[in-house]
Amino acid sequence: MRRVLYWLAGLAVVLVVGYVAVIAYFYIRQRDFQYDREGKVYAIAETTLQRTQVVSIRTADGSGLLGWYAPPTASLPTILYFRGKTGSFSREYARFEAFEAAGYGFLAFDYRGFPGSPGELTEENVLADSLAAFDWLQPKGGKIVLWGRSLGSGPATYVASERDAAALVLESPFRSAVAVAEKSYGWLPVSLIMLDQYPVERWIRAVQEPVFVGHGTLDPAIDVSNGRRVFELAPHGVTLWIDPEGDHDNLWDHGIWQKARAFIASST
Repeated sequence: MRRVLYWLAGLAVVLVVGYVAVIAYFYIRQRDFQYDREGKVYAIAETTLQRTQVVSIRTADGSGLLGWYAPPTASLPTILYFRGKTGSFSREYARFEAFEAAGYGFLAFDYRGFPGSPGELTEENVLADSLAAFDWLQPKGGKIVLWGRSLGSGPATYVASERDAAALVLESPFRSAVAVAEKSYGWLPVSLIMLDQYPVERWIRAVQEPVFVGHGTLDPAIDVSNGRRVFELAPHGVTLWIDPEGDHDNLWDHGIWQKARAFIASST
C-alpha cells in the first residue's frame, strides 16, 4: 500500500510539474498563437486604387506606421479601418477599392509588429497606434467612421470610447480576447496569464457613437454570441446583422459592405 501511495504521489508531482510547464510555454509563446505577423505588403500599383497614397503615421515614441490614405469625395465620411490579426492590412485591398469607388475616404494601417510597421506587438502598442491613426486623420476634416474587423474590433471600440467619431462598425467582434481564447484553451487559466485581453465588453459601454454589428452564425473563430453580446451592451446600437451562412472570412462576400454602407449613410 505504501508503494502505491508513493507511486500516486510521484505521478501527481509529475502531472503538476507538467501542467505548470505547459502554462509557462503558453505564457511565453502566447503572442505567436494570438497574432499571425507574417505576410506580403502589397503595393498600391497592384490594385485599382486611384486616389490612394502611402502614408506614415507617427506614434508618440516616434515609430512610423505604414498606412494607405484616400480622401473622400463630396461630403462623404472617411473610414478608419482596423484590420484583423493576420498579415498586412494591404492584403484586404479589395475592400479599400470598394470604399474608394463609392467615394468614401479611408485610412488603413499596420499596427507595430505587423509586416509594414516595425516595433513590438502588444495590446498597449495596438491601442496607442490606433489613437495615433485617428489623431493623424482628424485634422483633415470631415466625419470619421470607425470599422473594426475581428481583432480590429478591439482597437476600434477603444478609439470610439476615447475619441468622437461619427459611427462604429464592428465586423465579427469579440467580447474580449479572453473569451475567444477560453474556447480553445479553457483548460488553461487564460484570464490570469493572457497579456493582451482587449476587453471590448467594457469599452463598448462608454461608446456614444451609433453602432453596427455584423457577425456570422457559422463563425468558427469568434462565436456569434460575442457579436450579439457586444451589440446588447452598446448604448447606441442601431443595426445587428446576423448572416445565417456567414463564417469568419466571408461576410464581405455576403454583403456586409452594402449593409454597413446603408447604416453609415443613415448615421452620418
